Amino acid sequence: MNPAPIKDEISFEDFEKLDIRVGTIISVSKVKKSNKLMKLMVDFGDHTRSILAGIKQERENPKEIENKQALFVVNLPERKMAGEVSQGMLFDIGYADGVKPCLAMPESQIPNGTRAG
Repeated sequence: MNPAPIKDEISFEDFEKLDIRVGTIISVSKVKKSNKLMKLMVDFGDHTRSILAGIKQERENPKEIENKQALFVVNLPERKMAGEVSQGMLFDIGYADGVKPCLAMPESQIPNGTRAG
């Protein structure tokens, strides 16, 4: 793999606007109107969110990520896709580079809702 060029520089203030948190994926289910999206129910400690992720064709068994912790961007506006609402974004690694994607996850168990950065 040849790494993609580094994107344009951003300010630290722009970076600080991102709210990336740890959550536990409680369940993974199909989105009826989509060939790519899966619906993740994610526990962030003080609340649960529905987050849609385009992982259906990336993984042989998308349910394999159930009960795993991962990183999520939680301060994006809600977005309706395929008739479902997504309340954030899974922060995964590899997809943009054509590499088999994997979760960005903490190396050990950490409280849900913990911020990254």
